[in-house]
Amino acid sequence: MSADFTAAKWRKSSRSNSEQDCVEVAQASAAIGIRDSKSPQSGHLAIDRSAFEDLLTRVKAGCLGF
Repeated sequence: MSADFTAAKWRKSSRSNSEQDCVEVAQASAAIGIRDSKSPQSGHLAIDRSAFEDLLTRVKAGCLGF
């Protein structure tokens, strides 16, 4: 999926701190971007909004083993 995140406002999880592996998310017109908050220059993953909603639902339900 291709989306332009050049002007996107990246948000870090409120649970982030310097000792944890955390992510940042941003919205673009066609997708949601996900990137590593400790290495934002390494790029991002872009997924469509419905896939992001499904991911959040599964994470919150404990279905992914985190």
